[in-house]
Amino acid sequence: MSNKIDNLLVKETLTRDELSFLISLEGVERDYFLKSVGNKYVETLGKKVYFRGLVEFSNYCTKDCYYCGIRKSNNHSERYDIDDQAIIEAAIFAHENKYGSLVLQSGERSDTTFTSRITNLLKAIKKATNGELGITISLGEQSEEVYREWFEAGAHRYLLRIESSNKELYYKIHPEDEKHNFETRINCLKTLQKIGYQTGTGVMIGLPLQSYEQLADDLLFFKDMNIDMVGMGPFIEHTETPLYAHKDILWPLQRRFDVSLNMIAALRLLMPDINIAAATALQAIDPMGREKALRYGANVIMPNITPTLHRKDYTLYENKPCTDEGAEDCSNCLSIRVEMAGREIGYSEWGDSKHYFKRQGKSN
Repeated sequence: MSNKIDNLLVKETLTRDELSFLISLEGVERDYFLKSVGNKYVETLGKKVYFRGLVEFSNYCTKDCYYCGIRKSNNHSERYDIDDQAIIEAAIFAHENKYGSLVLQSGERSDTTFTSRITNLLKAIKKATNGELGITISLGEQSEEVYREWFEAGAHRYLLRIESSNKELYYKIHPEDEKHNFETRINCLKTLQKIGYQTGTGVMIGLPLQSYEQLADDLLFFKDMNIDMVGMGPFIEHTETPLYAHKDILWPLQRRFDVSLNMIAALRLLMPDINIAAATALQAIDPMGREKALRYGANVIMPNITPTLHRKDYTLYENKPCTDEGAEDCSNCLSIRVEMAGREIGYSEWGDSKHYFKRQGKSN
């Protein structure tokens, strides 16, 4: 078995069957695979891990995705919207603590009140941090005009998760209507690339009726789309969502966690120079989940710097960790976690995707 894994570790590219095999590994073969990838990726990318200070500033959402705790139809969600000054102060905190980058994330809205507010916020954050803080945004589907406006206002990375690249599965976890259109999602990713964003996407792992082959296809989708960064993690069910009805057919949480690490390692083999985030959802299953992801292929971690009062209300899934910590607690904790994983923090560095510069034909 280890001979087969050794052969795959040095291949230039991997097929669907080969990726399915790696994603499904268990036991000693899995341990061997993960450790081998961990050693190999450090040779390529080094030991640096980049911080992205995460601000989940609003949980108002116009979407009704079947898996998400802040979906429009969840009447039990405590809605909130953090004011601009508090967001700018969080950005200043990130800058002063040498995070290098900020992530602004919220529920999906595309009304002009919202889009104009983001433009003004981006400009204010750039001004308050002397243009030194990198900005990633994850604010859903927008028009090309809005994406361009935000890019010109100072955002340079955009995360838009596809959640599943399999169209049939996509419509099992989203309503099939104008608001939740598979092709629109993909076209938005292409538009973001065209404008010049470092473009990211991601998927959930362990969805009801999801197969290893579909997960392998997700990885090949990232490669075919020439994605610069990926955030993916285990699916964790939420009681106030339609998918909760299928909880009895899900993989056990530990299996979802294990396959998530396999996915990260397999993607690192497939796309050696992209940025891969250690998702918070990993820590919801395993207290050391994010450190393990850093050991086996991830190189980005996102300390939550949302004002503590509202953290508990941004519940995309249940048992979310770190909801009662302040920003300083979270960053101190993560610094220790990064060191425990045998990695080092790239303080004050944007930590841009090397793949992006290759895709653009630029040198970083």
